[in-house]
Amino acid sequence: MEKKEKVIEIRNLYKAFGDNAVLEDFSMDLYDGENLVVLGKSGSGKSVLIKCIIGLLRPDAGSITVLGKDISKLNHAQLDELRVHVGFLFQSNALYDSMTVRANLEFPMRRHRFTGSPKEMERLILESLDDVGLAHTIDMMPEELSGGMRKRIALARTLILRPDIILYDEPTTGLDPITAQEIIRLMMKIKEKYNTASIIISHDMNCVEETADRVVMLIDRKCYAQGTFQSLKDYSDPKVNSFFQPKRLLSL
Repeated sequence: MEKKEKVIEIRNLYKAFGDNAVLEDFSMDLYDGENLVVLGKSGSGKSVLIKCIIGLLRPDAGSITVLGKDISKLNHAQLDELRVHVGFLFQSNALYDSMTVRANLEFPMRRHRFTGSPKEMERLILESLDDVGLAHTIDMMPEELSGGMRKRIALARTLILRPDIILYDEPTTGLDPITAQEIIRLMMKIKEKYNTASIIISHDMNCVEETADRVVMLIDRKCYAQGTFQSLKDYSDPKVNSFFQPKRLLSL
């Protein structure tokens, strides 16, 4: 089997807020073209982890290497350059309410000084909207869209710069089951079309099962266990397999 390249490498990560340690000696890898789900209870540090990966938070100790670059050694301009290659789908979608869908998708290109022609910008916008099945919304405002549509527009904006890595922060939280399933299908379609590597932060077990090539369990501030969905479901440690019990409410 061909050995895939590491696109993210995390070693001995430590992050605390005051006296509250959120991540402690946390290590994991993400490989090219892989969907990696980080599974843990709410408040366990999942969102803190991806904010450290993208440089929105600075870890107190340990190392994070993204696409061969040590995050701790990058200045603000270098971080911005790296972020062109790393898409981030926020849990809240983070669309600009005062902008049309078109303007929302233009924003990351303008922010990162897109050098293509206006025609090329338009092509990327339309292709990204087509990827999520919402080309007809291009001149609509976010308030005119349903919650599921706003999530899909946020995903289109994440795709606009054709990132090598996508970080999904609770992509199905707050969505009804049918809409959540649509988002899951889109995530898999995007992986297949663009061969993106993804870290998916979730406690939605349906999302975990359907998207994960590999699952990392964030328990007790560490990478407590990792493996395929099925191997962890069959794990003998109750701290792990309790996540896979029917009707368990992981957000409590």
